[in-house]
Amino acid sequence: MNIIDRRLNPQGKSLSNRRRFIRRAKQELAEAVHKATAERGISDLGGDEKIWVRTSRLKEPQIRHSSALGQRDHVLPGNKQYEEGDRIKRPSSQSGLGGRQASLDGDGDDGFQFVLSQEEFLDIFFDDLELPDLLRKQMKSSDNFTPVRAGHALSGSLPNMNLMRTMRNSLARRIALKRPHPATLAAFEAEIARLAESDDPDRVQKCAELSEQLERQRRRSQRIPFIDPLDVRYNRFELVPQPVTSAVMFCLMDVSGSMTEHMKDLAKRFYKLLYLFLRRRYKDVDLVFIRHTHLAREVDEETFFFSTETGGTVVSTAFEEMLRVVGERYPADNWNIYAAQASDGDNVPSDNAKVIALLRDRILPACQYFAYIEVGHQDGMAQMTDLWRTYEALIRGGEPIAARKVNDRSQIFPVFRDLFAPTKKAK
Repeated sequence: MNIIDRRLNPQGKSLSNRRRFIRRAKQELAEAVHKATAERGISDLGGDEKIWVRTSRLKEPQIRHSSALGQRDHVLPGNKQYEEGDRIKRPSSQSGLGGRQASLDGDGDDGFQFVLSQEEFLDIFFDDLELPDLLRKQMKSSDNFTPVRAGHALSGSLPNMNLMRTMRNSLARRIALKRPHPATLAAFEAEIARLAESDDPDRVQKCAELSEQLERQRRRSQRIPFIDPLDVRYNRFELVPQPVTSAVMFCLMDVSGSMTEHMKDLAKRFYKLLYLFLRRRYKDVDLVFIRHTHLAREVDEETFFFSTETGGTVVSTAFEEMLRVVGERYPADNWNIYAAQASDGDNVPSDNAKVIALLRDRILPACQYFAYIEVGHQDGMAQMTDLWRTYEALIRGGEPIAARKVNDRSQIFPVFRDLFAPTKKAK
């Protein structure tokens, strides 16, 4: 048995159907979204995306009679070959395949293209990710309020009317006051009409009595309205103040001459994901962008992603600039401080000791979480850089640093998800 919904498609139903489809196809859509991160440009991430969905993974559930149980004895209409009681030969195993055999150059199943909106794209892209160990330190003074359901009210605006509660109140009142049902009035009228055409000698008296009762019921129906203003209920909402947790993310990017265009592209893709993630999941997280060569400076978003400045490599300058900004605007006692650093791993050898001292003594004690991304050459050859050795020594010493290597665009999302998965622990 197949259940087919033949109801009319009212306004707004398509939205719920779309959301239901996205829930069912979430795994398929998530794989396509992850693949898109390696194919799209930096400025295109987060926009509308066309997704191919395979129908083989989206089959509708069906209710069927078991072929092994029950007893059936019927002939389908329009049948010219069989009669009741005939035994039907089992079809061969080769029939009924319907073109689902795989070809040499692709799958045999059909697919269709589905366009995800920007909101849906980002929802799937950043599903279940979060900033690790976000503590509620000092709250910002904010006018942020969230409407919360708080029962029902006797007055309100029409869009907030609760139809179910209103009709329930109306039904209870009509039952309690014994308001006559339209079917009861129709029955009186039908009985009066029948008596008027009958040969009953008492029909005049009976018609008069029924007419009097009908008139009383009609007057009662008019006095007791179907919906009374007292029945109407509105959804009531209260504005609850929402404390905003203070958090800041420092984005430290190496733009020195040793960073090739491929490496810079990987770093920018990572920071673009980070930027979209924070803007999507956290309304009031500050972002501080710091570019460094042999010098470091705080820049705006446009300069951070698109400036062509280059130079030598001194990593400690980025940490010194970060500490300067922390001291001026983000005291560690009041702010959750996060940092994400991207570099090719090159550094002046004489600067490594200073990097270790700054991280161990000042940066890491102030940070909730520190992530390091080392971008490599496109050929994927593993190289042990000075900076990677420096950070490995800190990790072996128990310092809370997460370090990952990325050589190709396709590795960006898995690494990003690994760094910001909800299971991550910070100090």
